[in-house]
Amino acid sequence: MALILENIAKHVSLTPEEQELFLSKLETNTYKAKTLLLNAGEVCKHSYFVNSGILRSFNINDNIVEHVLSFACEGWWMSDMYSFFSQKPGQLFIEVLEEAEVVSLSKENQEQLYLEIPKLERFFRILIENSLVANQQRLMDNLSLPAEERFEKFTKKYGTLVHKVPQKQIASFIGVTPEFFSKMKARLLKK
Repeated sequence: MALILENIAKHVSLTPEEQELFLSKLETNTYKAKTLLLNAGEVCKHSYFVNSGILRSFNINDNIVEHVLSFACEGWWMSDMYSFFSQKPGQLFIEVLEEAEVVSLSKENQEQLYLEIPKLERFFRILIENSLVANQQRLMDNLSLPAEERFEKFTKKYGTLVHKVPQKQIASFIGVTPEFFSKMKARLLKK
């Protein structure tokens, strides 16, 4: 549990008693690759913190094409934010890409922690703000940058994932077809 406490300590300082209370509200599980933590159409009742492994969030459109929204590796949080905050059915799947140890915090426990440890409300607000900024930047990049630059940004942000995640998922994340991605990657390797 040291990793999640380190993650929180980047933004707020918890007393040992607050740390103990926080940890008591968590559940830790190990999942095999390809396990779905959330299906589209379900209400997201947890936010997830990755102790080890990789998660991804994605949706599938009417043409049965996957669109990768995000990845989460060690030390990162993931949730279907729309569904988690509205408590309405969401459109995202959350999948384990490689065996992962994941810490779950239920919506109910998170709300309780806000009352008992108000500075955690600040912590989660900072996470949400950072997520909003990152998603807006990604949207702007997808609208204005060539695919090569989007891939370069991906490798800077998710450097360890480039060799662990299937190429078709990286292609989906940067908004190109797998075929285009293969050709683009071959061109970049020749440089």
